[in-house]
Amino acid sequence: MSFSVGEVAKRTGVSVRSLHHYDAIGLLTPSGRTRAGYRQYEYDDLVRLQQILVYRELGLSLDDIATLLDDGGDPLHHLREQRRRLTDSIERLQRQLTAVDKTLEARTMGIQLDPEEMFEVFGDDDPTRHAEEAEQRWGDTDAYRESHRRTSRYTKEDWLRIKAETAAIEEQFVAAQAAGLPATGDQARAAAEAHRLNIGRYYYDCGYSMHRGLADMYVADERFAAHYDEQSPGLAAYVHDAIHANADHAEEPG
Repeated sequence: MSFSVGEVAKRTGVSVRSLHHYDAIGLLTPSGRTRAGYRQYEYDDLVRLQQILVYRELGLSLDDIATLLDDGGDPLHHLREQRRRLTDSIERLQRQLTAVDKTLEARTMGIQLDPEEMFEVFGDDDPTRHAEEAEQRWGDTDAYRESHRRTSRYTKEDWLRIKAETAAIEEQFVAAQAAGLPATGDQARAAAEAHRLNIGRYYYDCGYSMHRGLADMYVADERFAAHYDEQSPGLAAYVHDAIHANADHAEEPG
C-alpha cells in the first residue's frame, strides 16, 4: 500500500508542513509518485518516519537523525539503538518521577528535605514509604497535626541530630536485652522513658497511654517489628514489654 502526504499526516499526527520539510532536506523522501506527480509514501518510508519520530522524541536534531539513519548500517541496529535510547530515557524519567514523588510525600509528612537530603539523613530507611497510610490512619488526630507542624520546621541538621538521639535510645534497649536484663527492670524502663520523651520532644506529646499504643503497634505491625528485630532478634517484643512496664511503674499509686 502507498499513502499520500495527507493520509500520512492524518495517521501519524505529523503535519503536512513537517513532511514537506523532511522531504526538502532529504531526511524522508517519498519513494513513489502518482501519475500526477504527487508524493506517495511506501511501507519502508513509514518505517523510517517512525524512527525519525522516536529520535525526535529523544531530543535529537534532524541533522543527527539523518546521520544515524543514513550511515548504511543494519536496520536492526537502528531499531536496537532506538530501543536502548528509549530505555535510557524511561529510566531517567522514572528516576525523576521517583524524586518528585518522594518530595511530595515528604512535604505531606511535613519533612522539608529534598530527595538528596532525605537519602543523606535516612538512607534506605525511607520515612515517606507509608506517608499516605499514616495520613489516612491518623490525619485527623491532634498528634498527627502537631507532628506535622513541628517537623515542617526541621532542617537536615535537625533530622541528623534526631536520628542520632533515637539510635542512641535504641542502643540502650539492645544493650539491656543483650545483658539479659528483664524488660521490667530499671535499665529497660529507663530506655522506654527516654523513648517516650524523645517522641514528646520532637513530634507530639506522648503520654503513657499513647506510648502503650505505640508499643502494641511495634509488635502487631510487622514493618515496625522488623525495624527492631533486625537490630536484635526479639527486640520488638522486648521494647514492647519495657514500655508497658515503664507505664505501669509511672501510673502506680504513690
